Amino acid sequence: MRDAKIETSRLTLRPWAEEDIEQLTQGLNDLKLAKWLAFVPHPYTASHAENWVRRCREISNSSDRPAAYEFAIELRPSRLVIGGVSLNKIDWQAGTAGGGIWIADNHQGHGYGREAFEAKIRFAFRELGLTKLVNGFFDGNENSWAMQRKLGYRRVAEVTSRCMADGRQTIEHVTTLLRSDWERRNN
Repeated sequence: MRDAKIETSRLTLRPWAEEDIEQLTQGLNDLKLAKWLAFVPHPYTASHAENWVRRCREISNSSDRPAAYEFAIELRPSRLVIGGVSLNKIDWQAGTAGGGIWIADNHQGHGYGREAFEAKIRFAFRELGLTKLVNGFFDGNENSWAMQRKLGYRRVAEVTSRCMADGRQTIEHVTTLLRSDWERRNN
């Protein structure tokens, strides 16, 4: 499962690779996008992308049960990387994980985010056997909340957070999805 690859009708979710650095840099070096992501600096440089890809490789090669799966979202069949989706902070004993998603600005509004997020959820619950996913969104990011709500997530808490890209302090709404709720919705 280390180098997991997930395919949907329009997308391939696969591990990040060195050949993705240019597209990764382009996608995240956009303040309109980065302001919704907690740990993405602005400007986002090729050096940031190189470090990210290296970190992802180290995590995925660390054990048979890695602490994270970090996926590039690739359009099929063009192989263009349009975003990223993660399943991270995996606690194998508790059956929980966190994670997030981003889609480059010029590819938003086509349902790619929801398609990738649904695939990640299915992978987490069916392939990995996890029982609870924790996500969130910054105050004002109604598109993220709308997608999560449609997928069955519930708001469970609010915490103060800081956006790395623009330095503002904001509220992060914490959301969760239980496998039992997801199974009820999808059967």
